[in-house]
Amino acid sequence: MSNRHLARSIVLQTTFEWDFRNLSREDTLLSLEKNSKEFGDGKGEDSFMETLLKGIIDKRVDLDNVIVKAAPDWPIEKISIIDRNILRIGLYELLFSDRKEVPAKVAINEAIELAKTYGGEKSGGFINGVLGTIYKELGEPGKDEQTKKKTIKEISFDQMPIRRLVGAVIYAKKEDEIYFAFVHDVFGRWTLSKGKLEKDEDMRMGLMREIKDEIGIEIEVEDELLSNEYIANHPEDGKIRKQVTYFLAKSEMDDLNLGESGGLDDAKWFKLQDIQTLNFYDDILPIITKAITIIGSR
Repeated sequence: MSNRHLARSIVLQTTFEWDFRNLSREDTLLSLEKNSKEFGDGKGEDSFMETLLKGIIDKRVDLDNVIVKAAPDWPIEKISIIDRNILRIGLYELLFSDRKEVPAKVAINEAIELAKTYGGEKSGGFINGVLGTIYKELGEPGKDEQTKKKTIKEISFDQMPIRRLVGAVIYAKKEDEIYFAFVHDVFGRWTLSKGKLEKDEDMRMGLMREIKDEIGIEIEVEDELLSNEYIANHPEDGKIRKQVTYFLAKSEMDDLNLGESGGLDDAKWFKLQDIQTLNFYDDILPIITKAITIIGSR
């Protein structure tokens, strides 16, 4: 086992104790010292381990927000302690480490190896999927670097479980102005509020419930707009297909109150003319454009 891989294993053991026992920062660092003496090889990785551990503790909230965004169907507390701390280690190295010292692909591959060694049967695929999603959002840094490929069991698109979701382009009228409500995610993009449907639930009823939960307003569901589909990763089910149907919905211009939905950090109303300055995902733009066309035709 390489020195750095062993060091990450010791940090994982320490973060497990920190998480499971709710240790203070000071006690966690003492635990690292104990684990390093007991399990380390004495080859000078103490500084690396301490820096990594301190970074994870200090950035815990930020790391967890990004994880929830990348795996939104699985609350952070429902991810196994091993898996969520492997994700914290991999994500911290992916986002905050010096890429000359820890290239992005190394951060991901090391996390996958930790998952294979210490996680469950599906941990490797889950860790790979979540960190891979974040890696793509970052613009695939170091994409052309040569690294040893890791074999991850894949399932075909047709075999992936399907999750049904609904979302909305929400608008309101105030003093002859049109306003739109958008939510902001931890990746720095403005997007549309959406949520999961219950089994056999009517889409419009489910949408009203989810919007109320996510941003705290009542809506009147109007036209069906467009649908899209993307692949996400689930800790137990592996890769899943998420199929989202979007509607146009009208509301009063009430205050937006962001709920407990993971991965979001803001919700705001914007005037129609201000939309072009916002940073949206590419697959959201056609949905907003169709909504604006419908509103303009009335």
